[in-house]
Amino acid sequence: MLGADEFISSPPRKTVRFGGTLTEILLKYEKGDTTDFELLKHQLSDPDIKDAQLINWLHEFRASVAYLTKELGQLVNILLKLPWLRRSREVVEEYLGFLGNLVSAQTVHLRPCLRMIVAQFVPPRITIREDDVDISDSDDDDENISANFDTCHRALQTVARYVPSTPQFLMPILVEFFPFINKSERTLECYVHNLLRVTVYLPTLRLQILELIIEKLLKLDVSTPQQDIEDAEETANNSASEEKSTEEGLFDMEEDEDRKGSKAVSPNIERMAHPLAERLDILMTILFSYIRDVCHVDGKLDISNTKDLYRDLVSVFDKLILPTHASCHVQYFMFYICSFKLGLAEAFLDHLWKKLQDPNNPSVIRQTAGSYIGSFLARAKFIPVVTVKACLDLLVNWLHKYIDNQDKGANAYCDVALHGPFYSTCQAVFYTLIFRHKQLLDGNLRKGLSYLQSLNFERIVMCQLNPLKICIPSVVNLFAAITRKYQLVFCYTIIERNNRQFIPVVRSGTGGDLVQTCTNPLDSFFPFDPYILKRSKKTIDPMYQFWEELSAEDLEDLKKPIKKGTSEDEDDDFLKGETPQNDGVVEIAPNSYESNTRSPVSSIGSPADCYVPYPL
Repeated sequence: MLGADEFISSPPRKTVRFGGTLTEILLKYEKGDTTDFELLKHQLSDPDIKDAQLINWLHEFRASVAYLTKELGQLVNILLKLPWLRRSREVVEEYLGFLGNLVSAQTVHLRPCLRMIVAQFVPPRITIREDDVDISDSDDDDENISANFDTCHRALQTVARYVPSTPQFLMPILVEFFPFINKSERTLECYVHNLLRVTVYLPTLRLQILELIIEKLLKLDVSTPQQDIEDAEETANNSASEEKSTEEGLFDMEEDEDRKGSKAVSPNIERMAHPLAERLDILMTILFSYIRDVCHVDGKLDISNTKDLYRDLVSVFDKLILPTHASCHVQYFMFYICSFKLGLAEAFLDHLWKKLQDPNNPSVIRQTAGSYIGSFLARAKFIPVVTVKACLDLLVNWLHKYIDNQDKGANAYCDVALHGPFYSTCQAVFYTLIFRHKQLLDGNLRKGLSYLQSLNFERIVMCQLNPLKICIPSVVNLFAAITRKYQLVFCYTIIERNNRQFIPVVRSGTGGDLVQTCTNPLDSFFPFDPYILKRSKKTIDPMYQFWEELSAEDLEDLKKPIKKGTSEDEDDDFLKGETPQNDGVVEIAPNSYESNTRSPVSSIGSPADCYVPYPL
């Protein structure tokens, strides 16, 4: 028995051990004696195991990995479940050493090791009790979460260093562990952030990881239509206003009003009211940050890094974005990276142009490529006028050649099923002109008009394929107003004639304009419509061309053609009436004017179920 002084001065006793050394225990187990082996498993599974004892065991395991064969998988699983991340630094270092030795000596345990590491890519789960209901959620209060993630990536790098084939085993695990979209924002945020960190030290996985992330973002995006997001925001704003009004009525004291008013408004300034839109907003912010950080080194654009990332993103765009209809936000990763350098924007336009003109591509892909070209040219502030003109030259020349080939053939009639890429290109040209005509004419009006006249819009509009009948009404009306103002072409005679007929979309059995359906595939699809996610839009807005609603001066200006030649009667007819863009009955009348003053992206297109009547 030690005295008091001897006890204080003596070193601490080593932790309790059972059954001798690890090697002895494993040898006994091989011979059928499992007593000490079961005691070992019990000790390792003890949640109260001390750091010193754990370090001793891990040190021995590092030296005995040769014994940890497939038959001892149960013991290895216990070791992989140890809460090593939240232990002392000594435990962490010893554990990392053990992992390296294990995978290098026994690659059969590679997958379990990778699964253990990837499982740590999200915050630990805690149970919150609300109204007698247990709610499982991520622990956002863990101050060491960032350090824990750093350690996880060290562990993954250690494994990859010892086993070169790690990437091919890792990728299916990353896919498997991706959280469901209904998990908390924090869980999704951490997992996506950690996936992108993996691409830094395992660059061979970057393309696959970007595909995985963007595929999940795309599912979020198409699950949250823009109208649903706007409705949720409006409802939230109305609720906040009502709450504030109630509080101001109940608390007349100035300090109470200030406190309650700020409480009602401030927390929601950055949050999206729609829960899926909130998740998408957070993840798009992370993706934009990743693109910026990869492309910039020490604050300067790194051309080599940027080109490599651009190639990966274009590949993902072709595989996932281009075939997907009705995505509103995810495609902006291409918009963003193209803003870094004009050469990238031109390369993207060239890529889309090749998709559009290639007859071997499916018609729907060609049409979508046309929509992307028009929307990109119209909305990207960083694209100069000279590039816009070069693209218009390409598009318009292609349209004229198409008309040459079709005007006298058996298919020279209005049918979007036959000529979808043609109509999509027409709409892209019209849409670009609507947004860019002032810049095209700026500086030298005579020269600008000469250029626009050289495009020969009249031949396109007057051809047998009748693009004004297929392109969406808001674009047609604005294009007609602008081209009449500058005396480029007078569209209203054709619009009036079209308005007396049904809109043909699906080819009829006799090849005529007899099909009475109104499901226009060109309807309401401009890929770079306004971006409405609150956080991530701050990245896009500075380089984005918003539609400027026409002022009273602009309205008066559109009434007056540049040259004489239109009678007062024609002006009066043009100014009267209003074209409803989203009502049950769609009319494209020559006297429609109200619709011309609207944004070509707000309330565009015809409803899914509509009937276009003959005028009385």
